[in-house]
Amino acid sequence: MRTSHWAWGPEPTGLKETAELIAGHTGLGDLDTWEDPVPLEAVRLPPPRVPVPAFCTAEPYDRIIHTYGQAYRDLIRAYRGDFANAPDLVTYPRDEAEVERALEWAAAQGVAVIPYGGGTSVVGGVEARFDGPALSLDLRRMDRVLAVDERSRAALIQAGASGPVLNEQFGERLRLRFFPQSYEFSTLGGWIATRAGGHYATLHTHIDDLVESVRAVTPAGVWESRRVPGSGAGPAPDRWLLGSEGALGVITSAWVRLQERPVHKLSVPVRFAEFGAAVDAVHDLAQSGLNPSNCRLLDAREAALASGGDGRHAVLIVGFESGAVDASMAAALLVAGNHGGVAGEPRQGQEWKGSFTRMPYLRNAYPGLGVIAETFETAVTWDRFPALHAAVMAETTATCRFAFAYPDGPAPYYTVMTNAERGAEVEQWDELKRRVSEVIMREGGTITHHHAVGRDHRPWYDGQRPEPFALALRAAKAALDPAGILNPGVLV
Repeated sequence: MRTSHWAWGPEPTGLKETAELIAGHTGLGDLDTWEDPVPLEAVRLPPPRVPVPAFCTAEPYDRIIHTYGQAYRDLIRAYRGDFANAPDLVTYPRDEAEVERALEWAAAQGVAVIPYGGGTSVVGGVEARFDGPALSLDLRRMDRVLAVDERSRAALIQAGASGPVLNEQFGERLRLRFFPQSYEFSTLGGWIATRAGGHYATLHTHIDDLVESVRAVTPAGVWESRRVPGSGAGPAPDRWLLGSEGALGVITSAWVRLQERPVHKLSVPVRFAEFGAAVDAVHDLAQSGLNPSNCRLLDAREAALASGGDGRHAVLIVGFESGAVDASMAAALLVAGNHGGVAGEPRQGQEWKGSFTRMPYLRNAYPGLGVIAETFETAVTWDRFPALHAAVMAETTATCRFAFAYPDGPAPYYTVMTNAERGAEVEQWDELKRRVSEVIMREGGTITHHHAVGRDHRPWYDGQRPEPFALALRAAKAALDPAGILNPGVLV
């Protein structure tokens, strides 16, 4: 599939019709001042700053689609044809030997290398936002399932495989049940490099929980952790690569834990008149030991937009997979009922899935309509959540949902939509990011639960991590990447 040079997915159609729906639901935007995207043929790029080796391309389309991720900050610049930070070169390695060749060449030439998977970063993780030439190293040709160990229920998969591509290579019984919102395009290597969150509300929430071992190519050599179900042998090598964002090495493959395709599924929506009562219900469910696969809480406004809610009730979608789903659901609904929750029809509990996967496509209409949007996701302990939530809502008008729930705290996800200041959207977005991020840090949350650090979260990540750990990370970077070519500006 040929992706759009500016949008999520292929070149979109019906943008104005989508914009009309958004304006009708939100009351935001201005159709009278509609702005069309700059077409691909009108985009002008600076010439490459280095000679083009045989294993690379400098074709404009390739450079353009590797310039940005998928944050609103990226979307609005691409919409207007601003690709000033386009990489000078792009390469598509087919195996580890070609990855090694690219790194050797880049180190000799002083060219930065940005590992690239599906390009779905929303934190500036793939943008060459630095001085000097850059090479985008796109791993999507390395997309095969290399081995399946059915007895251990694990598979060895190349890092460039997207969710649909890797799952279609298994038999009928096993699956890597990991479904982030970017599932259609994001890749296994990207999930590992960003410590992505999947669809499970409890237990296997992060890709961390599914990784058995990781293999990466670094300028200092190949890094591969031993494949074992668990180990107490010192700090775990694969944990250094989880969340490394391409700064320590290029992840090329991983052994990951698979799961049986569920035989039984059951999902039920539960309505609450008060958001606080719904939060208490999620708290009790998270500590109940029932471990629902889905425990997605949407406040009243989020529910109205995302799952057909009435705009007056918060909606908690509870789901279970396989096992005794009826008994588990009965116990969960009893917990919710203790807090005033009223269960709906089971079939209604599926409605969120469609809107969940459609949401990135709806964003394509925001720039033309004159709407700016940003999401803030964090995790915080239960005792601190009320203060954090109140502070965020006092700082800006946002909707809130929980996608993940731990026994010791939720992972709230805030969405802000407002009218854009035409021509100043990037500055407006930056200011919004700054204000809410500072609130999250002040109130004890993490700067990111599952979207990684990238370049956009760096100021707050630097304050979150202990300084001795920062020293160790810098030392590891210097040892593994002495020329400093791997994704400069992220983490260190």
